[in-house]
Amino acid sequence: MLISMIELMKKAREGHYCVPAIAVENEHSVRAAIKAAEEKRSPLIMISLFKVNPDICYFGRIVTDLAIRAGVPVAMCQDHGGTYEEAIWAIRAGFTDVMADRSTLSFEENIAQVSEIVRIAHAVGVGVEAELGHVGIATNYEVDGTSGFTVPAEAVEYVERTGVDALAVAIGTAHGVYKGVPKLQFELLRELREKVPVPLVLHGGSGTGEENLKRACRMGICKLNISNDLKRGAIGNLNENCKDGMGAYAMYPLLFEGYKNVAAGYMDLCGSAGKA
Repeated sequence: MLISMIELMKKAREGHYCVPAIAVENEHSVRAAIKAAEEKRSPLIMISLFKVNPDICYFGRIVTDLAIRAGVPVAMCQDHGGTYEEAIWAIRAGFTDVMADRSTLSFEENIAQVSEIVRIAHAVGVGVEAELGHVGIATNYEVDGTSGFTVPAEAVEYVERTGVDALAVAIGTAHGVYKGVPKLQFELLRELREKVPVPLVLHGGSGTGEENLKRACRMGICKLNISNDLKRGAIGNLNENCKDGMGAYAMYPLLFEGYKNVAAGYMDLCGSAGKA
């Protein structure tokens, strides 16, 4: 069943659990994500960067067809849309939701650009996620949790002025591979959950630590973006079963299995298993 992620996140907010947002890039990863969700009876959000699919409309047809036939509710969100044109193409491709990422811009410019995307997306029933604060790149440095945090008062104003349906917040995570385990600002998360009226999103979930993520999901994160761990799980499963080279003949099934197993693990961790 194809559904907006906003509906899934609202239920998660009420139920004090989180829906993992599984990064997908092709038919195999889409099928693996849906298979994991069906096995775990979990709602599913899939995310995809515009740049990894040169023909976004064709990819959208693949996702839409598989999602409609899925035995659990499935949403598809364009991830980190950087331009107005990318948002429009994602909507045209059939994505249920878009993320308008203007987190590197000034507060006022962020509001101005995201408000325009909200107006267009809402006109055709598409949900919008935006980001306030900045979730950077973890590669080659240890995240110390000292900069780029979301300011609660600004977040409240931002949601009110833009009309966004979900807000990605910066509380100490980053994209990529960490050196060490990040220090999350849980008191900041608590304040954001109490004051911000829309569901909260956490980017940079891979490698953040099981206890960190469980606590964040209980405290108000409703969507957790996962990418790096999925890819490494797929590669790891292939390497483990290809030591003599013969596993290469089963390359796609092995990648599928590794990807699916990591996705399923995150559904347990987030508390979404059994919620479909």
